[in-house]
Amino acid sequence: MKRLGVNIDHIATLRNARGEFHPDPFFAAKYVNQQGADSITIHLREDRRHIRDLDAKKICSIKNLLVNLEISIKNEIVNNALRIKPNYICIVPENRKEITTEGGLNISKNKYKIKKIIDLFKKNNIRTSLFINPTSKDILLSKELGADCIEIHTGRFANLVKSKKKFKNELLRIKSSCKLADDIGLEVHAGHGLDYKSTEILSKINEIREFNIGHFIIGESIFYGIKNVIKKFKKIIK
Repeated sequence: MKRLGVNIDHIATLRNARGEFHPDPFFAAKYVNQQGADSITIHLREDRRHIRDLDAKKICSIKNLLVNLEISIKNEIVNNALRIKPNYICIVPENRKEITTEGGLNISKNKYKIKKIIDLFKKNNIRTSLFINPTSKDILLSKELGADCIEIHTGRFANLVKSKKKFKNELLRIKSSCKLADDIGLEVHAGHGLDYKSTEILSKINEIREFNIGHFIIGESIFYGIKNVIKKFKKIIK
């Protein structure tokens, strides 16, 4: 059974727009879990533009809730993650000026630092995944560095689907990457920019075990309610 992780960052974005306390990401995490999400994803960005340290700490303290914390490789953020102690960590690239994550990690450039961080999390029994582009080079490097999982950056594929452009080549790239990762013992996740249609296409790839979806779920929930949106995604990926 494939799993659905729901990213609730933009609940915090909405809260922060007024500088007040509503809507509360802590309540959102519990509620989304009750509505069928298998895990919650939150990104503790360096600029704290949405999720903040206290949010992350409170959400990770919720009993029986699996939390996937996305972080950069900056020392301050890594140390905060060790104090927060989530179930899962996903190491992602981060550029202060970007609106959203623009691509996968540059593993080659940061190889030794990423290896050190993965070893640190392993010692603390935290499952670690790397957010990467769908290339054989990055898959093999992820295995070499000791990652438990990889999360394929699906942004390019999702944008091609939304734009009604030819996506066959990108889909084949994702399929071959997923196959390679599975063959060498890496658990495969997928995320970024996904909506109903792109998720349905990727759900046919047997090797993908988990989808992490955020912006579309929160946006669609304004019109149809988060319970209904989660239910529809669960049906798509079953």
